[in-house]
Amino acid sequence: MIHNHELPIGFTMELAQHSHILNQFAGLPKEEQEAIIEGAKQASSRSEMQNYVENMFR
Repeated sequence: MIHNHELPIGFTMELAQHSHILNQFAGLPKEEQEAIIEGAKQASSRSEMQNYVENMFR
């Protein structure tokens, strides 16, 4: 399980808005979760984070 201190706050907030994406993310192996989190850390605005989360599994 990923600890909250490792998650960017904007990423956490966007996942909270998209429960179906949160469920998919939670079901991934730890290594895949970590890769997605690293990608989320590259978002430099709220809209970038929103787009990132909404398109993670497309």
